Order: sequence, then C-alpha cells, then structure tokens
Amino acid sequence: MISTNDIRTGMALDLPEGLFEIVEFQHVKPGKGHAFVRMKLKNLLTGAVLDKTFRADEKVPLAVIDKKEMQFLYRDGNALVFMDNDTYDQHNFSLEVPEVEKASEFLSEGESVLVHFHGERLIKIELPPSVVLEVVETEPGVKGDRVSGGTKPAKLHTGLVVQVPLFIEEGDRIKVDTRTGEYLTREQG
Repeated sequence: MISTNDIRTGMALDLPEGLFEIVEFQHVKPGKGHAFVRMKLKNLLTGAVLDKTFRADEKVPLAVIDKKEMQFLYRDGNALVFMDNDTYDQHNFSLEVPEVEKASEFLSEGESVLVHFHGERLIKIELPPSVVLEVVETEPGVKGDRVSGGTKPAKLHTGLVVQVPLFIEEGDRIKVDTRTGEYLTREQG
C-alpha cells in the first residue's frame, strides 16, 4: 500500500478494476472541502484509460512489476521463445496475447528486450524506439521515379508490411519506428 501523496508517474497500481499504470496525476486542494488526487490511469492489459479520483493521503495498493532482460530466440508455431539473460531459462509467450503479437512484428532473432511481469503474468514487452529489419519482398523501383516522394509496400523478414520510398529494394535493411510501425531510414552497409 502507498499513500496517494507519495505516488509518481509510471507507478503501477493493483486496483479492483485491474492493473493500472499512472499516466498523470494532479493534487487538488479546493478552497473549501478536503484535498484530493485526480489520476489518469492506463490499464496495463487492455490499454484502456481510466480517470479516477482518490482522497488525499488515501492508501492504494501498489503493484510490483518485475523487469527482466530477455533475448528473443525463435518462433515456435503460435508462440515466441525468449531466454532469461540471468537464469538462461526459456519462456514461451503465446502470440494470442496482443502485447506479444505486436512485439513479434519488430523482433529479430537474438535481439534483447525488457519483459515486464506482475508475478508470473506477462504485462509488457518493452521494445527499443526503433529496429533495423530486412526487406524480403517489394516491387522494384521504376527508373526515373525515385525522387517523386511516392511510396510502395514492403514486406519485412518479420512479416510486417510498411510503406517505403520507391528506391528501397529487396535485401535492403531499413530502420522502423516500433511505436508507429513507420519507415524511418535506410541503413547503410
């Protein structure tokens, strides 16, 4: 339990409605009446946002979120296999979990990520802001049409399809933003 006077952005709360992360909060002291704390909370499992108000100095249940560095090993049917970098234990995470499915679009074998757990339950896979992926399928660029600013779809080795400039070819390595899924730049070499 933690007092609402001691909360900080990013803390996780284990409320009756579910597991939430504090997105923002505001201590309010009206001229008349008791002080209170207004919070915007994000559900860690569904992503839904909830606005909730607590009395000042009210005790709320703090959730303990463990973060483990894990290496993505390979895809195994309908699951991703990760290895804990400390214990070398292997964990299978089902692609039916939305968080795992989203991460699968950006993960290359051998890449390390932070995996967040609440007890034994997977909460989040923290991806880097951008990743470098290889283009495996795209239409060839038309000669003379490389400066027009047009785009075309390109399939990456993870299965993700992104819009890329016309000069990108199969075999190129490109940097992709993991938050938006958009093309950023072509990698040299």
